[in-house]
Amino acid sequence: MSRYAGPNGVGQPADVRGEATPPLARATLDRAAHRRTDPQWLAQAWTGARVLVLDVEAGGQTLVRTDTAVPTLVLAEADDLPPTLASEAMFLGVEPDGVPVFCVHTTLAVMPGTRAAHLREVGHRLGDRDAGLFTTALALTNWHLRHLYHPVTGEPTRADEAGWSRVDTKGERVWPRTDPAMIVLVHDGVDGVHGRCLLGNNAAWPNPAGQRRFSCLAGYVEPGESAEATVLREVHEEVGVPIRDIAYAGSQAWPFPGSLMLGFLATADPAHPLRVDPEEIAEARWFSRQEIGAALAGRPVDVGDGAQLRLPPPSSIALFLIHRWFDGHC
Repeated sequence: MSRYAGPNGVGQPADVRGEATPPLARATLDRAAHRRTDPQWLAQAWTGARVLVLDVEAGGQTLVRTDTAVPTLVLAEADDLPPTLASEAMFLGVEPDGVPVFCVHTTLAVMPGTRAAHLREVGHRLGDRDAGLFTTALALTNWHLRHLYHPVTGEPTRADEAGWSRVDTKGERVWPRTDPAMIVLVHDGVDGVHGRCLLGNNAAWPNPAGQRRFSCLAGYVEPGESAEATVLREVHEEVGVPIRDIAYAGSQAWPFPGSLMLGFLATADPAHPLRVDPEEIAEARWFSRQEIGAALAGRPVDVGDGAQLRLPPPSSIALFLIHRWFDGHC
């Protein structure tokens, strides 16, 4: 699968169509992991560093510029921030121009030409560098917020190694956790307008008046499972349909709070009866390529009871998979 890049290889906002990279799978920053255990270098690096500020009280928002054609992250200068934030900073890496980048948590100071935004909202519109920075910072932040105690000793932990580990009072260390999950777009293998894909409405999702969201089927990888085995199991459990021709399509971080979504495509027979698990799926149905095309274009697609089809958000790998199928890149 090719990586999307603009002229001269410069990273551009994600295009979820066709062979594009999933929206939150783009990163260009050199993480310079060898610097995480060098406190002297980190202390010197803070002076003059660029800093991504996250407001955890606002759900992990950061500032983006609104006076440009493409949203861009607003990075603060470390020298302009309160000195107390230096001890809490997480080191994200080094820019191509040699400037270090950190992340801190504090209240956002909205400036003219900017606004506070969530990653879900703008991730797909950011360039590669910004998408990677925001995704990494949010994933790392969410991990810290959920690991204040050591899972084995029960002792309180503190951040260490420039934010890339936590250590308790006895020196026992834990590292960032990422939970693997699979997501699959099931389709009938038919080309053209008569092709169909299978989408589900999760029982836990809110449905705004007049809308009903349908998306790909997904689930966490269980201990002892491969990702492909999880695809088979989850589709069987959620909709009771046997699948074949499982093909890996790509992956992306989903830091809500800390998953790695492994994307797949698979085929199934639409004639096979659907048997949904009501605790997981409120409704599942096959959609034609014509219906999906209409929804992607913003035209109404009736799904019953006066509701219109709502597809997954643009920053999700689910919409990326739907586009791959719709555009014939299966």
